[in-house]
Amino acid sequence: MSKFDKLQAFRHKAYALIGNGRDALFDLMDAVLVSRSVYSFAELSLSPVFRRQWPSLYESLQDSEPPRLKLMELYLEKLNQSNQLVLAGDHTAWSRLQARTLRERTYEHQANPMSGAKPITLGQGYSTIAWIPEAQGSWALPLLHERITSAETAIEKAAAQLRQVCQQVTTRPLSLWDAEYGCVPFLQKTADIACDKLIRWRSNRVLYGPPPTYSGKGRPRKHGEPFKLNDPTTWWQADEEMEVEDGNWGALRLQMWCSLHLRQAATQVLSLIRVERLAGASTTSLKPLWLLWVGLEHPSIGSLWKQYLRRFAIDHWYRFAKQRLHWTLPQLATPEASQRWSDLMPLLTWQLWLARSEVQDSPLPWQKSSSTLSPGRTANAFAAVLAVIGSPAPAPKPRGKSPGWTPGQPRSRRIRYPTVRKHFRKPKAGAEKSA
Repeated sequence: MSKFDKLQAFRHKAYALIGNGRDALFDLMDAVLVSRSVYSFAELSLSPVFRRQWPSLYESLQDSEPPRLKLMELYLEKLNQSNQLVLAGDHTAWSRLQARTLRERTYEHQANPMSGAKPITLGQGYSTIAWIPEAQGSWALPLLHERITSAETAIEKAAAQLRQVCQQVTTRPLSLWDAEYGCVPFLQKTADIACDKLIRWRSNRVLYGPPPTYSGKGRPRKHGEPFKLNDPTTWWQADEEMEVEDGNWGALRLQMWCSLHLRQAATQVLSLIRVERLAGASTTSLKPLWLLWVGLEHPSIGSLWKQYLRRFAIDHWYRFAKQRLHWTLPQLATPEASQRWSDLMPLLTWQLWLARSEVQDSPLPWQKSSSTLSPGRTANAFAAVLAVIGSPAPAPKPRGKSPGWTPGQPRSRRIRYPTVRKHFRKPKAGAEKSA
């Protein structure tokens, strides 16, 4: 019995699900896993594990249609659902500044290292929801990784992905979200989903307490006293408060206020958590972290704030996918081909996860050995795994050469598409007046 039996069975199930173009796709994925750095997408065809000619790279992305939802079900089979699942959602940009012939290019947010530069790029956005398997570390295992079309927002896509995942799991998961998702549309779109949510909250927001008892005159009030996060004079006594000593962060003060709500969503009850790092002998006071809890039961704030730190694993995965899995390397001509290529990113990550405990670390000469392997360290040692398990794809059959372009046949210029500007109306701050 081989120690890679689980990985080998997983690869064979994925191979059976993919359908058309699966032979070239598996050679392509194996080439990605064993290639630390490449200059161009076509250079992956020079890998020893890619047994086909270089046009098969693009042909496989043109002919195949990876079944995204069936692959998600395959990933969920590997989850241990006896404990509460921790999910994290976010979105990122695939920058395509020069791709004037690419349909549905939009303006996307992208951090710019240059001071004073606008954090904007031209390209396409991708939304991801991932399982975070460990309390510490950089492992994030994507369940869905989909393009955000020009007709939808990142909020709408994230809500739809969360609904799809929660319909497939047997336990109520905990989902972690950044401050961008701390808004009324996201809370309303996910209100009926069986999932707890922990969201970072911006410090300039305003919440409202429960309304006072009805006096019998006039319209009953919907909102109580305002709770302004940046104005301590509007805070009332916290429902739960404690001070803890953490080995990494030092002395912390934790506070929780319950039974709050937003003006535009008065019926949805929220809880607010404030995490303040106290200044010590070797540390300085930092800005507090505000978290919004939406769930059935109130867990202890002593452990809840640590759960949010697991969200940063999805940021590590985005960097890993772009740098090591060469996600944004190919200059593909259509959004459909880009999506098919993006569908391989979760499949590649899950193969690394299933092999992580069995591979032997192969550090570079200037790296130290590690007993706990990150996704990058596992990928660097994956060539030895492929030598043992092989590939479910058969060897290519010989064929003749393509006749190529017919001499004298005119060539048409590819269509140039304008950049799509998304226009979505935001709800007015004072749309609803309190009585």
